Amino acid sequence: MGIELERLGIHESVEAVFPPAELADDLAALPAEISVVDDDGIPSCDAIVTLEHREAFLEVDWVHSIQAGVDRFPFDEFETNDVILTNSTGIHDRTVGETVAGYLLMFARRLHDHVANQQERRWERPDWDAAFTLSDSTACVVGTGTLGRGVAETLGGLGLGVRGVRRSDEPVPGFDEIYTTDRLLEAIADAEFVIVTVPLTDATRHLFDAAAFDAMRDDAYFVNVARGSVVDEPALIDALEADTLAGAALDVFETEPLPEDSPLWGLDEVIISPHCAAYTRDYVRDVGDLVLENVDRLADGGEFHNRVV
Repeated sequence: MGIELERLGIHESVEAVFPPAELADDLAALPAEISVVDDDGIPSCDAIVTLEHREAFLEVDWVHSIQAGVDRFPFDEFETNDVILTNSTGIHDRTVGETVAGYLLMFARRLHDHVANQQERRWERPDWDAAFTLSDSTACVVGTGTLGRGVAETLGGLGLGVRGVRRSDEPVPGFDEIYTTDRLLEAIADAEFVIVTVPLTDATRHLFDAAAFDAMRDDAYFVNVARGSVVDEPALIDALEADTLAGAALDVFETEPLPEDSPLWGLDEVIISPHCAAYTRDYVRDVGDLVLENVDRLADGGEFHNRVV
């Protein structure tokens, strides 16, 4: 591939997810110098493992994103400068699936209400008809890639019926039925839970707008573990404030961190998490395994795994 890997840098931005030194330790056996670098240290590296993008990456040979989403990287500029981009697709299926299951269980068993009551030292049982079980409910997962399949597998184990939305109508393991994207409104119309797992592209930006929320049941819950800009956030807020949705669990937002003045903070039936649905203590080792695999492929003259550009 024409890459001489003498120095691999772990960019300090990964600190937002795990300590960069932990990954450096995991990669210490590589036949290259491994170091944690700041922006000034990028030019001395042949390859970079990173969370964020920097213009200086256009001067290295290989960039590995510790996330699956790579919408922040300028693909055209990477191609023009012969920079290889790989991502971490494939390591988040179970973790995100369990996070989504946790959101749904909180809503169904009213656990978020109990936590809120505890903060006020308030002993208050839910209304007799407020809690419900997840079995026999329907979840519509929009996006059937790695994240979507992980969600489907986890929710299926809890007894939910799971339908998927994707560009093709070909069957996907873990999904009871598949709708094509042009049938999105039909797919979400009678689902108790709508879960978004699609990557952010020109086609998916604001995929969930006022029309989509209008199509959903008034007692449905909306979950976003994809990217914030897949959702028209003001339209979601309008739907929640008008009680045309039962609630929402949101891990991602159009602006992150979520601004303090966002109405979402004050809505009772909204669960907010700080873009951490995939976080787990094994995250650093999972990323390390991907990097190690690609270093081995590089040595053998093979193709990079999870190559995006």
